[in-house]
Amino acid sequence: MTFRGRIKNGQITLDEPARLPEGASVVVEVVSAPEQGPNDDLADLLLRHAGKGVELPADLAAQHDRYAHGKPNP
Repeated sequence: MTFRGRIKNGQITLDEPARLPEGASVVVEVVSAPEQGPNDDLADLLLRHAGKGVELPADLAAQHDRYAHGKPNP
């Protein structure tokens, strides 16, 4: 059997519904990958999120562990 699909949000999504038995062993073969454009490097991907944090504490960088993990101040 061969099923075709795409990767969406890190998950394989089949083009057509298929009933496969639970625990079935499968092989995934990438037949084509999207071409990366000249500006799709890591810096460009990260810069898409720059400036989106609003109303954050002024000391967020210095107190990251406190805010992210609830650790007390030393």
